[in-house]
Amino acid sequence: MKKSPIPVSARLPEPAPGGAGLRLATINETLSGKVAPIDDKLLARLEKICSNVFVDEKNLIDAARDWWPLGMVWATTGRVARLPAAVVRPTCVEEISAILALCNETATPVTTSGGRSGVLGNSLPVFGGVVLDCTLLSGIADLREDDLTVDVLAGTFGDDFEAALQKEGYTAGHWPQSVALSTIGGWIACNGAGQMSTRYGTMADITKGVTAVLADGRVIETSDYAQSATGPDLTQLFVGSEGTLGVIISARLHIRPLPDYTRSAAIGFKSFDDGVDAIRRFMRRGANPAVVRLYDDVESHRNFGTEDLHVLLLRDEGDRSVVDGGWTAVLEECDGEPLNTDLVDGWMSHRNQVKSIEPLIEDRAPDTMEITAPWSALAQIYHETTAAMFAVEGTRTATAHLSHAYGDRAGLYFMFGGRPDINERPRWYRDVWDAAARTVFGLGGNLSHHHGIGLARSRFMKEALGSSFDVLIGLKQSMDPNGILNPGKMGLDSPFGPPPEWADTAPKIKG
Repeated sequence: MKKSPIPVSARLPEPAPGGAGLRLATINETLSGKVAPIDDKLLARLEKICSNVFVDEKNLIDAARDWWPLGMVWATTGRVARLPAAVVRPTCVEEISAILALCNETATPVTTSGGRSGVLGNSLPVFGGVVLDCTLLSGIADLREDDLTVDVLAGTFGDDFEAALQKEGYTAGHWPQSVALSTIGGWIACNGAGQMSTRYGTMADITKGVTAVLADGRVIETSDYAQSATGPDLTQLFVGSEGTLGVIISARLHIRPLPDYTRSAAIGFKSFDDGVDAIRRFMRRGANPAVVRLYDDVESHRNFGTEDLHVLLLRDEGDRSVVDGGWTAVLEECDGEPLNTDLVDGWMSHRNQVKSIEPLIEDRAPDTMEITAPWSALAQIYHETTAAMFAVEGTRTATAHLSHAYGDRAGLYFMFGGRPDINERPRWYRDVWDAAARTVFGLGGNLSHHHGIGLARSRFMKEALGSSFDVLIGLKQSMDPNGILNPGKMGLDSPFGPPPEWADTAPKIKG
């Protein structure tokens, strides 16, 4: 049975926290490198293509910021990474195609944005140019119940998409903490993973096909190559590409029937290692509950008020017979101390709250780093990476929780904070990231699980990909020979310059 279309109202992205006092007259830009200007002639050509072209203060400043903690620190001292020259908000694929063709012709950088909820500078226009805001492309084009697939426009916000699906009796099962701030296109571009990815998969698993516009304006559709031997799966070129290879305008996603049955448990372990091993054992047996979250003792105390326990939250949902079969294996392997399931209910009720970060930025400079590692290395990576973070001068806290589990590996989500002088925080952020990322690399972990690369991780890409980095360079040169798409990201050089750097100390403020 088909249901099409299903309207989902478009809305604009929420401004990132902390920018209320920023003004064009006094703002400072922090990044190195030259800015690509847009003259009046090019601006007029853009306005002929799309009626929604903005150069006003609010739109330019909002488009220069996302949820990157370092960017929020910059905002407290009157700075942004880089301002765009214009923000363009198209309403259809034809406008996007024409805008990209024009920018390709004139060698103008284009940075695609959706909800701007990224925490690594993924959607920042680091060489100026045009910000292509796709949030007016919203709605479900087609829902095929027999096939459990849905075609959805890339600018649709996550919470609105899920609400529309649930009215029809379905779910995508993708629940990032930023679900109300992020869009479908952003989920795919960064290969996001929701809080229930152990059951539902990451966006690499959920995405079956995309429609994308290439740098020269050509529109392509990738076929659904799942369970197909028809050459390489071209959909996966765009999953995780962060707008560097093309602009995703719609996607075909796998969905599931809305679950009508749940199980939950909370278990305390005497050590983080014991909790990790219990999860490894039940995953090895084929159990994959939707929520698998193991907090170290510091985070457990902070979140649940426990003492000297490493708390594991478990929750599954779906068909009763399927859930109960796996749940038996889960409980047989979790040999810790049973705790009240109210802990799970409490987490479920506030898991998507993000507003608390703004008052913390000036106080303790919080940040996060998520990675994936094999089970055989996971516990050692936890211990040595938190120790490496602590060893950086200015760090006050370094903790972690296991937040995503798979058959061969799991995701660790590190959280760190400190109170260095606010003008020295860029240096501190860089030092903590350098120490932590290279500790993870040295022990067999990877660079990112679901936040992507953005600007903050660009300097690690060649090291992370090794000999295959040259393949990424070749793809970029082939698909975007003029280098206009999100330049300065993914560690890739561009005609506008290498990935920009920023000073370790704050520059003087204008005025």
